[in-house]
Order: sequence, then structure tokens, then C-alpha cells
Amino acid sequence: MYETWNGGRCARVLFAGLVLSLGILAFAGRAQVTSKGVVDLDGKSVNPLRRSDGKIVVLLFVRTDCPISNRYAPAIQEMSSRFAAHAAFYLVYPIKTETSEQIRKHLSDYGYHLAALRDPELALVHNSQVHITPEAAVFTGNGRLLYHGRIDDWFEDFGRARPAPTTHELSEAIDAAVVGKNVTMPTAPAVGCFIPGVP
Repeated sequence: MYETWNGGRCARVLFAGLVLSLGILAFAGRAQVTSKGVVDLDGKSVNPLRRSDGKIVVLLFVRTDCPISNRYAPAIQEMSSRFAAHAAFYLVYPIKTETSEQIRKHLSDYGYHLAALRDPELALVHNSQVHITPEAAVFTGNGRLLYHGRIDDWFEDFGRARPAPTTHELSEAIDAAVVGKNVTMPTAPAVGCFIPGVP
């Protein structure tokens, strides 16, 4: 009799714990990206998800002095134009010492026409689970992370690139998100310049 009651009690406790855990996870999914320390180039606080109007949000982490992320500038521009109707693109600069003036010059030098954000406290870096530049993160309009990782496999290693990429993980993730499908590859390892302060 004791074992039956105890088993039922344990089952109820486990069920309650499961419900609580699911509730916490659901809340975390909705509030995954915070705006702590994230600013535009004029120093105003920004939460990129709240500006998305329900669109998919694509964060592209770059730095002014990373040769690999700089080589991706034309591909990033093309992709942002191609998906403009369905996704809001942001360039995110996570290096604390990069000033707004340096970033504005970088945008001009590489022909960028995207919104640029500074993330010196690494809030978006941590929420996006990225470690290097260039690396991308794709979120639903309510803040759920769908994909993080490389743009494609153009670079095999630092300083060693293929003639052309053979996989296109970022654009495939955006394609899936646009039509509400699961992203088949939620992450892919990237090659580039490490972000200081990220383990």
C-alpha cells in the first residue's frame, strides 16, 4: 500500500515539475534576447526583436578588423535584399573598443546599408550562442532562436577558402523559417575571428 501511494505521489511530483519546467522554457523562449547594453550608433538602447514587426530577425556578427567577415560583405548585402520582405537584418558589432565612428567608416567602406548595432556587453552574443565573426543567428519574431552558426562553408579554415561555398546554412535556415518549417540544421561551426570575452 505504501509503495503504491508513494509511487503515485512521486508521479504527481514529477508531473508538476515537468509542467513547471515547460512553463519556464516557454517563457525563456519568448524572452530570449535582451537589450541590455545593446545600442545603435547614436547610443540609443535597442532591442532588435521589438523593431521586427513580427518578421524573422537575422543578426550578423561582424567586426571591423576581421578579414573573413569583411569578405562576406557582398553576400550579406545580397541576402538582406533577397529576404527583405520577410526578415529584418542587423549587423552586430560585439567588440567593446570599436567606436561608432569606426563602425560608420566600416559600413561606408564595405557598402553596407543595414542597421548596425553595438553589443559591447555581449548580450546578443550570449543569447545567440555565437563565438566568432562572422557568425549569424536567426530568431522568430517573438525571440525564439532557430539557427546559429556560419553563413555557409566558403571558408574551410582561417586563410583557406573554397572557390565557392558548397553549403548555404544561413539562407536555408531563413527559407525554412519564412514558411514555418523546422530548421533542419540548427547550428553549424563557423570559421573566423574570435570574440573577446566569449569562452
